[in-house]
Amino acid sequence: MTDYLPNALIDRFQRRVEYVRLSVTDRCDFRCVYCMSEDMHFAPKSDVLSLEELLEIARAFVDLGVGKIRLTGGEPLIRTNILSLIKSLGQLKTLEQLALTTNGSQLHRLAHKLRALGVSRLNISLDSLQARKFRQLTRHGNLDQVIAGIDAAVSAGFKQIRINAVILKGRNDDEVIDLVEFAQTRRVDIAFIEEMPLGLIDEHDRRLSFCSSEELLNIITQRYPLSPLGDPNGSAGPARYYRTDASRSRIGFISPHSNNFCHLCNRVRVTAEGRLLLCLGNEHSVDLRAVLRSDNYHFDLLKNTIVDSLTIKPERHHFDLSETPQIVRFMNTTGG
Repeated sequence: MTDYLPNALIDRFQRRVEYVRLSVTDRCDFRCVYCMSEDMHFAPKSDVLSLEELLEIARAFVDLGVGKIRLTGGEPLIRTNILSLIKSLGQLKTLEQLALTTNGSQLHRLAHKLRALGVSRLNISLDSLQARKFRQLTRHGNLDQVIAGIDAAVSAGFKQIRINAVILKGRNDDEVIDLVEFAQTRRVDIAFIEEMPLGLIDEHDRRLSFCSSEELLNIITQRYPLSPLGDPNGSAGPARYYRTDASRSRIGFISPHSNNFCHLCNRVRVTAEGRLLLCLGNEHSVDLRAVLRSDNYHFDLLKNTIVDSLTIKPERHHFDLSETPQIVRFMNTTGG
């Protein structure tokens, strides 16, 4: 058995990887306009990691010192038998935090089960509080169902719940204050995320619809004075948070365009097909599925491959809305 030093997952730029986003499926019951095309082609099921393979990868990362795993998709809660994987992950002794990102469509029936199985934190996407507009942005979503899911999550007692909202000019930028007040009423956090140029989108022009964090901050401060809570850090993620005097809810901004946070990056992503992505905005990757399915597979081979992958983790991404996206994979195939 190989003995790994505590700094096994430190990259060339002295950033320690402590957080893995693990995608369990590229499929979703929504087709959000900024995430994927309406007529998506998904990976063949034989190419998608089994639940056992996903657990093996999680075990390897935890053995290497990772303390936080977030399950993503697509929509993770539509994966068959997903609760069995969550139960196994919740039993990993040195895993400090098990989180999940969801569109909220299944939370009305699963929120309490997720909490009982060890999920402590939820990120829930919500881009509009108007039923018709919500349907247009998600193409398939039912707003009442998602709000019922959010309320179920609140009642289940998660340690942290955050609403994630992507604001597009001319689409939902008139709802920024409404979304803030929705979060405040439920005493949950909210983060506004700048649209990321992943995949070729023909539903809208990203240059025209882009709404920066600074613009959103200006909208909110016209109604609520905001007190900054400091710069992002490795444990809290890339959001820059603020608080108002009126609520315990934090208001965050994730700004991959306007306020690059790559120097703080402490995470990697594993796609549903087993591709270890070292950066959200680059194609540097390693094929973990090939390792798992090789004839000479053993657990240390997987861990060695993960350790070696840190040598190609890039320093930063470069997003430019004026150019055709360099990254052709959509967010649902990226993993959250």
